[in-house]
Amino acid sequence: MFVVFFMMWVIFNGQWTTEIALLGLFLCAALYLFAWKFMGYGPAQDLHALQRLPRALAYLWTLLVEIFKANIHVMRLILSPQYEVEPELIEFHTKLQTDPARAVLADSITLTPGTITVLVEGDRFIVHALDKTLGDGVDDSDFERRLLKMEGKR
Repeated sequence: MFVVFFMMWVIFNGQWTTEIALLGLFLCAALYLFAWKFMGYGPAQDLHALQRLPRALAYLWTLLVEIFKANIHVMRLILSPQYEVEPELIEFHTKLQTDPARAVLADSITLTPGTITVLVEGDRFIVHALDKTLGDGVDDSDFERRLLKMEGKR
């Protein structure tokens, strides 16, 4: 986390001098120590985050690919001369156990063009799809499988 704090300091500062770097190191160390002492965040959480980083990056890549594919599909639907809207509401139950994982799944579905998460209630999801083909596989998606791996369930 210290490295993330320092990278943000450098990016937001916009300049690089010895004084700015030293001040940034001092402030980032103070912020990290504050987080460690008062928020229970420390090196163990850093190690855990580093262990999850490859799966998180793989999830991000999957999300970007799905967004790209859905963009192309929605564009074809809209630009097609025989375009007929066949919206669909899909209800399914997820195997995800944690609220953060469910929130990421809901946001991923909403970020994918043509689908919107309408309701999340416990493990129950209701998703609106612009077209039936866009809703195919929402209930058993790669998103959910990857999130289950990140939760450690599979």
